Parts: sequence; C-alpha cells; structure tokens
Amino acid sequence: LDLNLEINRENHLLTKRDIIETIKYLVNLTAGRGNFDDIDHLGNRRLRTVGELVSMYGIRVGMVRMEREIKERMSLVAGELSVSPSQIVNSKPLIVAINSFYRTSQLSTIVDQTNPLSELDNLRRITVGGPGGIEKDRASFSIRDISSSQYGRICPIRSPEGPNIGVVTYMALYSRVNSYGFLETPYKRLVKEKNGSRTKIKMSDEIVYLQADDEENYYITSNNISIDEKNYFTDTNVVARYKGEIVEIPLEKLDLIDVSPRQVIGASAALIPFLQNDDASRALMGTHMQCQAVPLINPDAPIVGTSMEKKISSSLDRTIFAEEDGTIEYVDGRKMIVKGKSGKKYEYEMGRFVRTSKDVCFDQRPKVEPRQKVRKGDVLIDGPSTRDGKLALGKNLVVAYTSLNGLGYEDGFVVSERLAKEDVLSSITEEEFIADLIDTKLGPEELTRDIPNVREEVLQNLDKDGLVVVGTEVHGGDILVGKVAPKGEKELTAEERLLRAIFGEKAKDVKDTSLRVSYGKRGTIVNLEIIDAKKDPNELEPSILKRIIVNTAQLRKISVGDKLAGRHGNKGVISKILPEWDMPYLEDGTPVDVILSPLSILSRMNLGQLFENLLGLIASKNNKTILVPVFEKIKEEFIINELKKLDLPLDGKVTLFDGKTGIPYERKVLVGTAYIMKLIHMVEDKFHARSVGPYSLVTQQPLGGKSQMGGQRFGEMEVWALESHRVPSTLQELLTIKSDDVRGRTKAFESIIKGIDIPQSNVPESFNVLIKELNALGLSIDYI
Repeated sequence: LDLNLEINRENHLLTKRDIIETIKYLVNLTAGRGNFDDIDHLGNRRLRTVGELVSMYGIRVGMVRMEREIKERMSLVAGELSVSPSQIVNSKPLIVAINSFYRTSQLSTIVDQTNPLSELDNLRRITVGGPGGIEKDRASFSIRDISSSQYGRICPIRSPEGPNIGVVTYMALYSRVNSYGFLETPYKRLVKEKNGSRTKIKMSDEIVYLQADDEENYYITSNNISIDEKNYFTDTNVVARYKGEIVEIPLEKLDLIDVSPRQVIGASAALIPFLQNDDASRALMGTHMQCQAVPLINPDAPIVGTSMEKKISSSLDRTIFAEEDGTIEYVDGRKMIVKGKSGKKYEYEMGRFVRTSKDVCFDQRPKVEPRQKVRKGDVLIDGPSTRDGKLALGKNLVVAYTSLNGLGYEDGFVVSERLAKEDVLSSITEEEFIADLIDTKLGPEELTRDIPNVREEVLQNLDKDGLVVVGTEVHGGDILVGKVAPKGEKELTAEERLLRAIFGEKAKDVKDTSLRVSYGKRGTIVNLEIIDAKKDPNELEPSILKRIIVNTAQLRKISVGDKLAGRHGNKGVISKILPEWDMPYLEDGTPVDVILSPLSILSRMNLGQLFENLLGLIASKNNKTILVPVFEKIKEEFIINELKKLDLPLDGKVTLFDGKTGIPYERKVLVGTAYIMKLIHMVEDKFHARSVGPYSLVTQQPLGGKSQMGGQRFGEMEVWALESHRVPSTLQELLTIKSDDVRGRTKAFESIIKGIDIPQSNVPESFNVLIKELNALGLSIDYI
C-alpha cells in the first residue's frame, strides 16, 4: 500500500500510515465508495507454468527427501576420514519425486495426438483445477463465466462441454505469459497528429503487450473500424473498451487498437470461416470436432480457409520448410539432405507411419525430388493432416442440403460409395499389444510355439520362438506371442505317473499365458520389437525378463455408423452409403458426395456452413482457394459478382436429378462445396456382440460394456415397453435364460447344440438374491 502513498518508496515495511489508510479504505467500501477487487479478474490471477509446477511438486519435494537422506548418511560416516560423494549422495529420491509428479499429478496428462491441431491446443490449455486449485464440482458460475479481462487472453469459445466447462480454458491466439505468470495480449499504439483544431489519428507499428489490470486505464477499440487510404481513422466517434465496460467516445480519446480482429479467439476457433455467423454453442462444437478429426491418407487443404492453416501446421515442426534457397542433394522415404546457398547442409529425418497415443498414424512425406531447386519458405516435407504446408483435416466434397427417403433423420449423413472406393475419407489405425515375460514364484515364463491345448492351424502364423510373423493379417483371438508359465505341483493320477515314468519329463505342467488379439480387433502386423532385460536393464521393471511389443495397422474405409462433421458444429453419423449412380446428380452429371438434412440448420443457427457452401462453389469453379479471416467482413457484392461471372444462381440453389429415375426434383436444392472431416469416433471401435461370456458373481447376470465382453442392459423401462406390446415369451426369455437363470441357460445352450427345443426357464438368480436379503433381515421365506 505504501507505494500508492507519499511515503519513501524504498521503505517496504508496514507503517502506521499504512494501517490507517487500510482502515479508511475498508470504511469507504462499506459506504459504497471505492472498488472491490474481483477475484475472477485476470489481473488477480497468475498462471503457474509447467516449469514452476515441476519445481514445486517434483524437484523441491525430491530435494527435501534427498537432504534428509544425506544428513542421515553423514551422521553414520562422521568418524571416517575419507568419504566420497557417492557414499553420501543418492539421487533416487529426486528421480522418484519427479517421476511421481508426471505419473500421478492431476495436471499431468498424455498429450492428445489425434491431429496436429489437437496437439497444439493441448499445449495451450489452462485450468483452475489441480493441486491448490478448485474442484470442478465446487466451481461456481463466477469462475466459469467469461470475464471482460479475458479479452485477447483466453478463448471465449473453446472449453469442454461437460462438468469442466469454464474450468478448463485455452489461450487466445496472440496471448503470452509474462515473467510474473500473468497473461498479456498485444495492442498497437496510435499516432495523434494535430491539424489545426482537428486531431488526426492513425495506427503506428509499435506493439505493446498489456496485462489485464494495466489495460483498464486505456481506451481501446477493436481492429475493424473504418480507415482511409493513408491509414487515418475516418470515424468521429468510436466504440471502445474502458475499465471492462463498452463505451462510445470521441476519436481523440482513443489510446490503443487491437492488433487483429481474431486476437480474441484461440487457434481452433480461428480455423472456422464465417465464425461470426454461427451460434456460440455450435462454434464450440466445431472447435472440438476439428481436434477429433483423424489424419486421412489423402487429405485436402480447405478450399475456403481462414489463412491460419499454414501457421498452425508449421507450429509443431512436423511440416518442414526450406530455411534458405538451395538444392535437394538426397531424398528417400526416410531422409532428406538440402544444400543451402550458403553451403550449409540441412539433414532431415522423416517419421514414417508413427503410432500416436490415440492409435492414429502420423506420417511425414517428402514433397521434393533430388536435384530440385528450392526457395526459402518452400515446403520440403508434409506432416500428418497437411497438404502443401497447410493444415488439412478433411476433404472438400460436393454437398446437397435435401432429404432422401428419411435417411437424414436425426442428423444422418448419406454419402456416396465413391468416398469408400477411392479412399477419399480413409485413414490408418495403428494399435499396440504388449506381452511381458515375468519371473514368477514357480519359475520364469517362456516364449514357445508349443502351447498346450491349441490346434496346429491356430499356430501357423507363429515362428519357432512363438512370435507372430510381420506381415500376417490377424483377427480377434489370434495368438501374437506364444508363451507359457509353470503351473503349481498337484497330486498326479496313476496315468500321469505312468507317462512321467515312461517319458521322464514333467509332460505339460504349464499354463497358456499367450498374448492374443483383443476381441473385435483386426489388422496387419507391421512391427515387432523385443526389449531384453539383460541388454537394457534400465528399460524394464525388476520382475520382467523380456517385453515384446507388437504393432498392428489397418486401413479403415468409411462405413455406416462412422461420425462425420463440418467446421460449424454440423456433425452426424453415416446412415447409408449409396452407389454413385443412386445419388442425386447435377445438370452436368456430377453426382453429389454427401446429402445433409436442411432441418439441421434451422434450430442450430450455424449459418456459417451456408456461406462456406456458396464460397466453396465459387472457389471450386475458379479452381482457387478463398481465404476468409475470422471476424473480417466479406462484402456481399463480391459474392454476388463472382456468382454472376460464373453464371450461377445467387441463392446457390440448382436443379437436382433423382439418381434412380433421372427425374428432376420439384424444388431447387442448395448445392455447394463443404469441408467434411472424419472423426475418431469410428463404428469399428464401438461395434460389439455377445453370445456367451462372463457373469457377475453375486447376481449371476452378464457383465456390461464392450471391455468386459458384456451384454446389453435391459432395464425397467425397457421391460415396461415390452409389457405394453404384449410379448410375454420374449420378455420371459430376456429376464431368465438370457440373463441370470443359471440352470436354464446351461440347458438352453445344450438344446441349441443338440438341435432340440429349448426347455421352460427356471427361477432366476435375482430372486434367490432377494430371498437371501430378506433372510438377512430376519424373515424366513420358503418356496411353495
């Protein structure tokens, strides 16, 4: 406080004057004079960065433990004359503390590597949770709300949709963290020139970064105000921000201006063209779904972009650009050498088909040939989800907004078979399976092809060591690594004693612990890696002798049930894949790629997709890319003139013809080019069926969920539905032999095998559980 009073500034001790002024301020506050501090204002909140967190919860904790151990050891060796540092200092407590932070901290997560955008967004994430923070269940509305101080610092759109909404946020495009941990955003200073009685104002090139509390004292306006050809402002009055409020002021009062119209939003929102025409909740979905788009094997850069695509794709150094003019000396699938004009050589290693934490495939591809001349800034290597150095999360497809036999119900997408046949929306999924050879109490596990009670045809893909051969196609249940573990000794039968006496061996005293492909999975073996504890002792835990890592890959074409989405929150599931000749077609014979329901726009209010459709139509006809930066105006006259030049209807509606009959539709339909992405929610990962599987020990009912090989829950309301439809036999079957009638389901299985009628069901186990619970209450219940 003494810094705000007329006291010697070098005196940082509390004085009588400080206490008096503090009491005065508090009394004035009760009388309604002065300002309360807003705890949610970013001027009162600082960021704890990764380095600070590791230092606080990792290094500092480890150093305290290490110090204690050093003191204990020094007290034990105090009498000895010569002591080496290695006898006293043990770094293990420090290593354990740092590893513990990375493995167990709430703030430590595996990076989201679905695509380059999701990875970049993941690195710009901010949360008020974690150690010393606020739990999501206790976070109030004031914490979750958007504050005026977040302008240009935190993206107002991108945030999780669940209980973490507002708790987890993302940094805006141009924001940065200063040395004190406060978020800053840039502004341009204004140059004021006196011209008689009139003041002329224009933008300077000087950029100043301000904290949230510093900017409260300035009048700041947005970047989209009118200027003349000499960069002077033309308006006399402008709308500005001052002390967190929106005010209208004379131009002369203005102090600063935003550096860009898009500085208010984050990286993922900056990729949505016509964001200003979308409802906020749909824009939020659009940002999420861009981060869920899987890298396609042949992606397209958007034909209607926002100019941010190149910047984002180059941010993580997976897309490589030439650092200077030069010549390509050498290039193959994995390595590139570029000789620069200065004589310096640049060598690049390419990561080919790298599996990520999300089981998708990141691939780098060379874009140049040997002896090719390149200029500074040219694309040398394209990374995952990039095309010609631009972010490419999906494909530009011909989209029609119409209905087709009710297939667009509940946001269903009808797509052309061409997209599957030509691998337009195909992606590669890579999965990892790990088998550990463990040293058990009864002896070590062994790799072998000789697995007990397994038929020879099941073992045909294994080599002599029991390892699957690279290039083999595998399905659910197939053996990847054959291994056996020793069994415990048991009492031998007379026959087993005779066999052991004849053959002189412990015939098959082993159990099968082989690694198998998980149920419902498939793929081709692309890589097999063995880590041996003898060669790399630090790589594995003490009890593990060997680790075998098997990688499978599969090409996934689109199929019914896969989730597709645009950039405006217009998501849906493929309801039908129609042959090309059955899809509606344009007057020139071009079949439509995707059919969307027109009802999906009205209530969602994401009109940006219609503007994108129109501009996509213009861009595809001109064979050019159109860039529409977020929040920057695009004049209607431009769109109208371009449509007139191409002789296209001004509303974008054209005559469509029925693919089956060739008859034109009664009404014209909006057809254009839209950017469609394939999301990571693929039906092959969710598809599940069960015949016989595990049961709960208590209730004897099947378990639930795909991971437990469970069944489909048939609950109380579903029972009511069947009761209302009068299907007693189906209902009885569902509640007994298909569920927890233990004897009945065994007999039913036998009957199916023998091909005879299924007998009448018995009392379900849930009834016996109820009886036992009533017995526990002291009630004697008997069957009649």
